[in-house]
Amino acid sequence: MDEQQQQKLKRSLKSRHVTMIAIGGAIGTGLFLGSGKAIQQAGPAIILSYLIVGIFCFFMMRALGELILADTSKHSFIDSVKEYLGDRMEFVAGWMYWACWLTLAMADLTATGIYLKYWFPSMPQWVGPLSIVVLLMLVNMVNVGLFGELESWFSMIKVLAIIVLIVIGAVMLLMHSHIDNRTVELSNLVNHGGFFPTGPMGFLMSFQMVVFAFVGIEMVGLTAGETKDPQKDIPKAINTLPVRIGLFYIGSMIAMMVIYPWTQIKTTSSPFVQVFAAIGIPGAAGIINFVVLTAAMSATNSAIFSTSRSLYSLAQSGNAPKRFGELSAKAVPNHALTFSSLILFITVILNYIMPAGIFDVIAGISTITFIFTWIIILAAHIKYRQRNPKGVSYFKMPGFPVTSWLTIIFFLAVLVILLFIDSTRIPLILSVIIFALLAWGYGLKK
Repeated sequence: MDEQQQQKLKRSLKSRHVTMIAIGGAIGTGLFLGSGKAIQQAGPAIILSYLIVGIFCFFMMRALGELILADTSKHSFIDSVKEYLGDRMEFVAGWMYWACWLTLAMADLTATGIYLKYWFPSMPQWVGPLSIVVLLMLVNMVNVGLFGELESWFSMIKVLAIIVLIVIGAVMLLMHSHIDNRTVELSNLVNHGGFFPTGPMGFLMSFQMVVFAFVGIEMVGLTAGETKDPQKDIPKAINTLPVRIGLFYIGSMIAMMVIYPWTQIKTTSSPFVQVFAAIGIPGAAGIINFVVLTAAMSATNSAIFSTSRSLYSLAQSGNAPKRFGELSAKAVPNHALTFSSLILFITVILNYIMPAGIFDVIAGISTITFIFTWIIILAAHIKYRQRNPKGVSYFKMPGFPVTSWLTIIFFLAVLVILLFIDSTRIPLILSVIIFALLAWGYGLKK
């Protein structure tokens, strides 16, 4: 093995990068676009949906944090899956996680083509995805530090948009402002059918899009091998998750429905655009279109990073071609990165030959496979604690083992709910088949 292959991933990610990557993973098109559908399904009860899902995602992240901090020499949580659940589950988890981000990126890339047409109506829709894939692939090839810097700025733009909405909502609430002869007040949360206007079923159905809004938060677990001070930076990023959930998700939902009746929020466009337009901010549609474009580019940027590191980890364990385990002179797994990026070019073709409905199917498969990955992370953590009862002294999973099992049960319950939703039933069945094929494929590999 030559010197290049003996290199390790460089620890180029700073504390600021890790924190913003965690934020970027928790804020995406699921919030900016998908929240409209979730609000229509549950009404004001969507606030409770975000709170419940957020709590269980926090427990999953704490389990992930303890798992990777137990041995920071590991490249990612996929290596921990191998140690505690075996080679077969590492093979399944690694390739499934790679597919998670790939399908999510395809959905987001398709969205970027639509967003760009807002400013360039005559531009073919495939041009946007093509340009963005090439740009982000080149950025990721430079070094991981540049990826971290770009993701930090992407995340900053999303955070700023949400904070502006919350501040405006708070000011209008304090001033009892009027919009379309309606007073901005907290009672608007229950003035249109109560807090649970669509009943228990509507509330449960909203979990589909709410969970989709959280996919990607576990990406912090892929930065372990490239973080300068993982013992400090990773706990900080994970522990701030409840604050982010409260501010960005719950805060923005309250601000929206206090300002704008939830019954009038449409699912065909971003509810953020609708609310900003309603309060009379000049150029609101263009501003928020830029924000959602940034959110989609951020998700694609994260996908290119995540898929390349997943393949690198798989190659290191002999579960992917050896070339994917080679690093460039700048310690970037370029072969793995190029392979994943080239597959994303399929998105360009899909914009020609696939009907519009393919977007929902791809997004559904991505969401479901992410839930599978979260369950695998929790299972690996349980095995870790069984072997090491004391755990990581400075970052233990709170309430273990009760919280771990409750979180697994919750995610399994969400999968059951998805089985009763027309738009996710087929993606769920396909995801189970993919899982089974990967487990069977490992036996063939051997």
